[in-house]
Amino acid sequence: MKPTDLRGILQYIPRFREKTFIISVDGEIVTSENFTNILLDVAVLRSLNIRVVLVHGAAAQIKLLAAELGTQASNLDGAGVTTADTLQLALTAANRLTHEILEGLAANDLRAVSTNAITAHPLGIKQGIDHLFTGKVERVDTEMLLSLLTQGITPVIPPLGFDGDGRTYRVNSDSVAVSLADALHANKLIFITTQDGLIRNGQLIHQLLVADLEVMLNNHRSEFPAEMWSKAVHAAAACKQGVPRVHIINGRVDEGLLAEVFSNEGIGTLIYANEYEQVRRALKKDVRSILQLTQGSVATEELMKRTRQDVQQHLGDYYLFEIDKNPVACVALHVYPDSRQGELACLFVKSTHENQGIGRKMIQFVEGKAKELGLEELITLSTQAFNYFQSKGGFVEGKPDRLPQARREKYETSGRNSKVLFKRVGADPSKSANSAMFAK
Repeated sequence: MKPTDLRGILQYIPRFREKTFIISVDGEIVTSENFTNILLDVAVLRSLNIRVVLVHGAAAQIKLLAAELGTQASNLDGAGVTTADTLQLALTAANRLTHEILEGLAANDLRAVSTNAITAHPLGIKQGIDHLFTGKVERVDTEMLLSLLTQGITPVIPPLGFDGDGRTYRVNSDSVAVSLADALHANKLIFITTQDGLIRNGQLIHQLLVADLEVMLNNHRSEFPAEMWSKAVHAAAACKQGVPRVHIINGRVDEGLLAEVFSNEGIGTLIYANEYEQVRRALKKDVRSILQLTQGSVATEELMKRTRQDVQQHLGDYYLFEIDKNPVACVALHVYPDSRQGELACLFVKSTHENQGIGRKMIQFVEGKAKELGLEELITLSTQAFNYFQSKGGFVEGKPDRLPQARREKYETSGRNSKVLFKRVGADPSKSANSAMFAK
């Protein structure tokens, strides 16, 4: 989806209006060429009545400032030991970045303010090491932030915290973002980084349930790049604290923020805390979606043409696979009770969601339904995907005369000359399909 496609954006607005997004930007992105475009994206979010809190890091700037001054800086990411010298560098770097962000927001006619909303206390001594001026978030001044957001003012939060005596501590910006998302009951937490998303073994993870992420963090740490470890850990923490969606995206991609927020596909990684995808029975309102999903494959004769009336007449047979409440795949199970057969039909997965195992889930869902109904055999007809069904799905080619009479008559008059495939589901439930893209 193009971020500028208003029709695509409009479907999300009712869900996001008056919701709070925490956007956490790495320091290296704040000084990148694309940051002005990110601020334009923030302006779009604000124009749609989405409340935004901006958090920023400063690691890259602290490192650069230390080099300019010929000094050594410790604790670049806000998690290690912060010496008094490094704290001074952090104050200088963070204040510069905050000012740049305020300037950029002003240029987009957005009211913004830097706050001292983060109360911190010393991280203290860990494993025998005094972390000195490294802090940990103790409390978020939600009353102040909610007041600002209600007035349409965007809070800008640096990676700094303050204790009750006015002392300043260097705090990890990822941790600050998670604390803000928790305290403000944010709908989304978005980490904007220099990476395409969460990478595992060199492959981008597009979406992941938080429980699966925790397993990976506990058992496969070496498979993640070191520079993304903090993002992965804090994404999991945010979801566990009740944030429904955490996104990790590349801040150098033009219009990337809008593409991530206003499309199913996104550009980076989505970590989700609750049910993000599901198979459900189609409703009357879904007829249009089914026809739109399949129209391309109908044009290439991969799927048989179905009219609106055809779909409406058999709507109870159709199921949709949704991702974040948007349909990306469909399938139908037509039942022939007299012969105890069911037809797996109209199976299609949107091209943007191929190779994610959705076809496999849809076939397994239909097999499960067939067993619930006491059917013994599934049939499917295909003009182009028959090899796939045979090699991956466990289907076996058979003769058309094995079709139920009503289906055989329809087959003979269609002129499509489809391959006819069969699979036992009642007699041999151990077999299951792996994946498929479409079937008729």
